[in-house]
Amino acid sequence: AAAGILCYVGAYVFITYDDYDHFFEDVYTLIPAVIIIAVGTLLFIIGLIGCCATIRESRCGLATFVIILLLVFITEVVVVVLGYIYRAKVEVEVDHSIQKVYNGYNGTNPDAASRAIDYVQRQLRCCGIHDYTDWENTVWFKQTKNNSVPLSCCKASLSNCTGTLTRPMDLYSEGCEVLVVKKLQEIMMYVIWAALAFAAIQLLGMLCACIVLCRRSRDPAYELLITGGTYA
Repeated sequence: AAAGILCYVGAYVFITYDDYDHFFEDVYTLIPAVIIIAVGTLLFIIGLIGCCATIRESRCGLATFVIILLLVFITEVVVVVLGYIYRAKVEVEVDHSIQKVYNGYNGTNPDAASRAIDYVQRQLRCCGIHDYTDWENTVWFKQTKNNSVPLSCCKASLSNCTGTLTRPMDLYSEGCEVLVVKKLQEIMMYVIWAALAFAAIQLLGMLCACIVLCRRSRDPAYELLITGGTYA
């Protein structure tokens, strides 16, 4: 179960990152998610080893189980550290790339970057980098010359919005940069909390395995005693 949840968390990060990857040039930020999926897969195998070793009361199997769990625990600690490092870099990364992404917008023939901007503005309910006036400095705005912003800036509750700057009350007032940073930091926090939660579970697993090992080592050996041809 723990393995399945960890893999789900890693997959969620990958899927969500795909919607925001144009705002994030550093692909190494996916390393924590990759490690989480790898750990989840390994944890499933480790769990089977632990169950088999416990059922068969194998000291060697349980010792192997504890050692592997310890290695995975160390790996998850590394995930937490990397998560905090990349979480701190999110704001710098987005600030470095977002201007370039908006300047590459092409509303008449949307490419991947244009679709990403429209998706983010609708999903996060924002417009422009800091506010809707940022669109006035983009190449797309200067080429269209219609004094309007993309329709993705229009408030979802309005059906007759054309994106014109003469009706700013129809547009989302908040800029996207802050919200994109917040969203990406939330994604990284999911990885961090998942790693911390399952690191705690693994500590419990190691503790239980050690207890079983200790009890196993203290069990008196059963011997067959023969006295005078009869069993005693």
